[in-house]
Amino acid sequence: MSQPQPRLDPHAAHRRAGQLLASGRRVVLGLAGPPGVGKSTFAGQLVDALRADGHEVVLVPMDGFHIAHAALTERGLETVKGAPRTFDVAGYVALLGRLRDSPEETVWAPRFDRGLEDAIAASIPVEPSVRLVVTEGNYLLLQQGAWSRVRPLLDECWYLHVDDAVRQSRLVSRHRHHGRSEAEARRWALGNDESNAGIVVATRGAADAVVDLGGAAPTHAAPTDVAAGERESRCRPSGDG
Repeated sequence: MSQPQPRLDPHAAHRRAGQLLASGRRVVLGLAGPPGVGKSTFAGQLVDALRADGHEVVLVPMDGFHIAHAALTERGLETVKGAPRTFDVAGYVALLGRLRDSPEETVWAPRFDRGLEDAIAASIPVEPSVRLVVTEGNYLLLQQGAWSRVRPLLDECWYLHVDDAVRQSRLVSRHRHHGRSEAEARRWALGNDESNAGIVVATRGAADAVVDLGGAAPTHAAPTDVAAGERESRCRPSGDG
């Protein structure tokens, strides 16, 4: 019988990340979850909290591997932007491999600019001193095609969870913020985004742990916790990721 998945709140997730760092080698931690769950904010706050504890940590989002919007438009794929086939998954796999296998090199990763709605190459430096790489995205646990090559490159991968109503509300707000009307925002959030969410939710069982994001934001540990190998964390849910 398989073991039940551990369920973590943000504080327990931070402690677990600290334990991963104790290995002494570079570790790659994946954070997966459906659109609107808050992956980007949780990842950013986790990285900030670990840095406050004195660790060398960097965030490398999967979204940097979005295929360019112009290229999607040329192929008639702009209406399904965010679906698995609209990412350069082979490029993402290659980057993860470099991050794991060449820790002595400075590796440059791309980032996604929501203002431009496009990726920008070579924007995030991962220096040799980095001991933990956090990467977040929808499809880290997906076992379809080339996506199945992602999970073996992650030391752990956690699935992030919030209630669907909260997640969908965030997505509508995000689309409104980027200029869509209320009707357009709801149509996109409950259409394309929700189709992608269904793909991601089906991968939940492959995660090493489930992180419930309804709790408090993490802060770095008190000195006594650090000595004990324990660290408090602060992660807030948001309308991103």
